[in-house]
Amino acid sequence: MVQLKVTEEQDIMEKLGILTDAAKYDVACTSSGVDRRGDGKGMGNTIAAGICHSFSADGRCISLLKILFTNECIYDCKYCINRKSNDVPRASFTPDEVCTLTMEFYKRNYIEGLFLSSGILYNPNFTMELIYQTIYKLRNECRFQGYVHVKAIPGADPLLIQKVGFLADRMSVNLELPTAEGLSRLAPNKHRKNILAPMRQIQNGIKVNKNEIVLYKSAPRFVAAGQSTQMIVGATPENDYQLLSVAESLYQKFELKRVFYSAFVHVNEDKELPALPGGPPLLREHRLYQADWLLRFYGFAADELLSEDRPNFNILLDPKADWALRHLELFPVEVNRADYRMLLRIPGVGVKSAQRIVRARRNGTLRFEDLKKIGVVLKRALYFITCGGRMMYNTKVEENYITRNLLNVKERLPFDKDGVTYKQLSLFDDMGFPMPPSQADGVKTWSGQL
Repeated sequence: MVQLKVTEEQDIMEKLGILTDAAKYDVACTSSGVDRRGDGKGMGNTIAAGICHSFSADGRCISLLKILFTNECIYDCKYCINRKSNDVPRASFTPDEVCTLTMEFYKRNYIEGLFLSSGILYNPNFTMELIYQTIYKLRNECRFQGYVHVKAIPGADPLLIQKVGFLADRMSVNLELPTAEGLSRLAPNKHRKNILAPMRQIQNGIKVNKNEIVLYKSAPRFVAAGQSTQMIVGATPENDYQLLSVAESLYQKFELKRVFYSAFVHVNEDKELPALPGGPPLLREHRLYQADWLLRFYGFAADELLSEDRPNFNILLDPKADWALRHLELFPVEVNRADYRMLLRIPGVGVKSAQRIVRARRNGTLRFEDLKKIGVVLKRALYFITCGGRMMYNTKVEENYITRNLLNVKERLPFDKDGVTYKQLSLFDDMGFPMPPSQADGVKTWSGQL
């Protein structure tokens, strides 16, 4: 068992201040996706739990203790505030300190779970062993049964990753940058092969574990909430089409639950990094999240939304509306006859409203007033649909005309600052949903159950 030397000068609260701030660039705003109840002998459970100021199915706003185990690091990634060449305050927890913080914060109802990442201390195996010790103590000595999300360390012994996988609810391996070339330029100590290896291991472990659970109901769960990853947006010159294609490939080849997009924040001075005079590319991040939603729940493919000839998203229109305007030959759609897949492609129609349309039209012909009650956003949908063969108004199905009218309907983005309306996506931003999904639907959707 490895032992960590801790400096006596820092108390636990000083470390907490340093290591929570150091973890702020790790994105982790997902619901737990786990339905494991506590056994009555420990503390906490994961029923309908979420993290990072998310909402559970019973309406609670719940949050996560998000920390680094250490911000010491042997790597010198050019974009990272914690890189070894930076002169920043350094700190490292001990396993006992992380357990103490988690249990004390949970008892005070501050948190529902733990998100634990780390810099690389000495080497990947040393760091992963410390993380394993921490989660083992938390589960077996502190009897904590709440949600735990752990970052797997690329390059660590597969046995260590497996042992942590049987203790954590979710694991993630950060892809960091979308291409191997970008990784080589900005993170020369990291290699794509080392990142993809634990990702594949976790995927295979989940598959094997599901079969074991079918045969043996009491078999321990392995990464029950699946795995996720994170890509930095804007640090390297890849376009939106490349980013979205990488995400689509990860979903298909590694069966990830989520790909997170993190707008590049300029925290280091380096000639290899972009200047970004306009600040972090938050609008671009927002468009990628919208498109990601279309990939996962609306049946779109990356090649339908973007192409090599048109590699970046429209800054004025959301990806779904932009796609519809480029395919006006498919519209208007008769909502009383269109199949579910086509209903999902109509601007102003979301997953829940499409499901409601399919159910409601079994009982009779739908009218526009019915669609409004169902939750369709008619001020967006009216240019693309008919009811009983008629459009809502005498409307031209013509790109410039519809575009002008859609731009007059201000897109509902999360905040407005100096006339610009965008921010990093939060858990229940509706992403084009005509009416907010219920909190239960939100948990199912983000956990991949819907």
